[in-house]
Amino acid sequence: MLESPQNPDAPVVQVDIVSDVMCPWCIVGYKQLEQALGMVGIGAYVRWHPFELNPAMPPEGQNLTEHITEKYGSTPEQSAQNRAHLEQLGRDLGFTFHFTPDSRIVNTFAAHQLLGWAQEQGLQHPLKMALFFAHFTEGQDVSDIPTLLDIAESVNLDRAAAEEMLSSQSKAEETRAHQQFWTERGVSGVPSMIFDGKYLLTGAQGAETYAQMLRKVVSEKEAA
Repeated sequence: MLESPQNPDAPVVQVDIVSDVMCPWCIVGYKQLEQALGMVGIGAYVRWHPFELNPAMPPEGQNLTEHITEKYGSTPEQSAQNRAHLEQLGRDLGFTFHFTPDSRIVNTFAAHQLLGWAQEQGLQHPLKMALFFAHFTEGQDVSDIPTLLDIAESVNLDRAAAEEMLSSQSKAEETRAHQQFWTERGVSGVPSMIFDGKYLLTGAQGAETYAQMLRKVVSEKEAA
């Protein structure tokens, strides 16, 4: 996906983002990257890559608060504070997080297969944004196949073709290999952003940090 600057002659930097739909910091990081692109006045070619925070998550998923308590040892009070912090960050960045006592973590392997397939159709980025919105804003179950197909259709992907791909698991092996590619290269947390194929920043680093990296990459390109 090409994030185009206002100036058509401005440089364009490739940014690969390893991410999971379940990761709130991934959409925070992306929104900060958007701000950074505006600050620097350049464009970016963004590609999303699969990472599962919870690959063993069962089909029924798990309550978010229970999951955070089990995985990180957070108290319910700490979990609530973290969610409030994310909600404020989201408001500042123009994204709505809507956490409830019933919010759930779900398995995202099917969503990653769909995203890989959508890249071939030139619609990966709008699908990724729609999945973040469906999960974090609307509380939809993005492991549910009919829900995934509704989301795919909403960004102009062919519903029948998407359904056939998911039911046949034709992208499963490729998706696993893609995940392994990044794991073998040391990616163990998300978001992980790779700038110009050379520089890795992990975590939502903030617009200014991303802007500094973008300026560095552009200056290197201009000096080459």
